[in-house]
Amino acid sequence: MQLLPLLSFVTFTLLAQLSAAANTFAGSNLYYAAGLTQAQRTTLLKGLQSAGMKVLRVWLDGQSSAQKGTNIEPFPDLEPTQICNGDESCYDDTVLERIDEFMIDAHSYGIKLIITMHSFNALQAGDVYGKIYGTGYFYEQTAPQQAFDKRLVHILNHVHTTLGLPWKQLNEYIFGFEAENEAMIGKGEAYIQSHTAWQCDRATTIKNQLGSNSGILVLTGGESWVNESVQSAWLSCAALDVISLHAYGVGDFATSSLTPYVTQAVNAGKKLIMEEWGACYFTTENNNCPQGSVLSTSTRNDNIKTWAAQITAAGLSWLYWQVLPNNDPHQSYDYEIGIGDASWSTLQTAAKAADSGTSPFDFSPYLL
Repeated sequence: MQLLPLLSFVTFTLLAQLSAAANTFAGSNLYYAAGLTQAQRTTLLKGLQSAGMKVLRVWLDGQSSAQKGTNIEPFPDLEPTQICNGDESCYDDTVLERIDEFMIDAHSYGIKLIITMHSFNALQAGDVYGKIYGTGYFYEQTAPQQAFDKRLVHILNHVHTTLGLPWKQLNEYIFGFEAENEAMIGKGEAYIQSHTAWQCDRATTIKNQLGSNSGILVLTGGESWVNESVQSAWLSCAALDVISLHAYGVGDFATSSLTPYVTQAVNAGKKLIMEEWGACYFTTENNNCPQGSVLSTSTRNDNIKTWAAQITAAGLSWLYWQVLPNNDPHQSYDYEIGIGDASWSTLQTAAKAADSGTSPFDFSPYLL
């Protein structure tokens, strides 16, 4: 038994892994980013840059009124009155053109976008797909899936109004695409497990448009909590690059709870990201945050600091839900933090600390 050479090999391997480790990063979400005015965009992007945040996740659902205290410029759904099913004259590209402007500004602040191409929220609220197919048939029947794939193809081939290139070629501006925010979330974990092919099929549609070397990632869009977000079928889906974790229960923030999923992803050759998490403003349970007594600022700040550090320590990059360009109005389910709010400096510090975290997932080729 040659112990010394064996120990030397193990030590060398460990050192090689550590030296090859990538850094984590932080970012944020803003589902109504397409509605921001130029001044609001500037405030938001300057704030994100000051926190060292590198990615912002945006949605394409239409919005008609103020959101989270932000007086937006309204914009319609991409398919405002009917399922377009590939009819190019039917789509209303207003939201895509708004994001055209947004991504140019974001790029100037060193920020790329994750583009969420639909949401379960819109489906459940009765958009053009929800009205016809509801929240079940939409995932079960062939016709809505084919029509939805044509929506995805339309988005990916939208030609940027300034850059003159389709979105699927804009890897300097776009970090990744995902078909839907929290697909099937309202149907329960058993339903998701029975319909995992929906996610992989949509990812395949996206990947077929992007090609294999686009420099743009394909993500899942997350689910209700960590375990529900990591389905074995998605770990083996060739078209998916990144498994998105969404979590609001504090147990899911523990480093020891997250590391097994990190291992699963590494073993499957996938990347993992904490795409949504937040710290409730109220004294309720963190994952059930409708209204309640106000949590002390010091306690909330401690929560933000602790949970962000735990997520980072697990080797996960993360996106906070959400940073606002205005003071947080503290509405129901309040995880938001406005730039300049009492907890903003704490979130800034946590996000900057993420830059020095180590991770087995190297996102550096996809960041500015």
